[in-house]
Amino acid sequence: MATVLTPLFLFIFRLASRLPLRWLHRLGTLAGWATYLLSGRYAERLHDNLRLALPGLSDTEFRQTLRSNVAEMGKSIAELPWIWLRPQEEVSACVHDCHGWDKVMAAHAQGKGIIVLTPHLGCFEIVGQYITLRLPMTTMYRPPRLAWIEPMMRLGRERGLLELVRTDVSGVRAMLKALKRGQAIGLLPDQAPGNGEGEWVEFFGRPAYTMTLVERLAQSTGAAIMMTHAVRLEDGKGYVLSFSPLEQTDGESITHAMNRAVETAVRSCPEQYLWSYNRYKVPPGAEPPAMGKES
Repeated sequence: MATVLTPLFLFIFRLASRLPLRWLHRLGTLAGWATYLLSGRYAERLHDNLRLALPGLSDTEFRQTLRSNVAEMGKSIAELPWIWLRPQEEVSACVHDCHGWDKVMAAHAQGKGIIVLTPHLGCFEIVGQYITLRLPMTTMYRPPRLAWIEPMMRLGRERGLLELVRTDVSGVRAMLKALKRGQAIGLLPDQAPGNGEGEWVEFFGRPAYTMTLVERLAQSTGAAIMMTHAVRLEDGKGYVLSFSPLEQTDGESITHAMNRAVETAVRSCPEQYLWSYNRYKVPPGAEPPAMGKES
């Protein structure tokens, strides 16, 4: 089945990539609403996570943010053919503003490597496309459940100076070597790790199992840590990319600072965050947090 679906999937993706980005975003809006209306579990998790994370929203603000989020999540899928299959230079040029790139280059000049943390906010796929036209970067990825999607994903992501590595021991070793060469690595800081690979840290007021890999890599290499996200502009007009160094308060661990930084970024654009992700799940074999169980 996979040998049949892969070329078909690639054919459909190639066709879709020829459409203007604004058309794909409009189609994505329709797809987002179809998913929301047809999947009760998806809608329930989106609703609950948004309400619990941002309790200060009025009922009107909550409904507006929810409606926008449904559309934005559809756009995030529909734009993939354009992001993955258009020429990388064209994709990078769609970033109309990039704040903080000078800080990235200053960190790169120190030669100790850079850990780039990109949460599930806005168009996180474009971050790697932008960086790897300028700097080499090694990025971790988790193979999709549907094996026939992986060739398409690798084709779209593994361009320019980007190297993909799996989320296993060999991948961690590859990232460690990249940092020691003074290169960049990319991680999703708000992706729930497996048992033994994280700790329970507060995230929007609830305990979330959070990766400790970033802290281990930074402590062993002295690498700089940069937070980044790309906000999607309206009507397919492109993206605004932002970079900023991770800031720690006195006595605060990197892992705690990381969650706090993700919260700050999400609050700046809550309608583009992946609220439907089960961020508060308990990994198989892990002990639930003392202050609460899985959402």
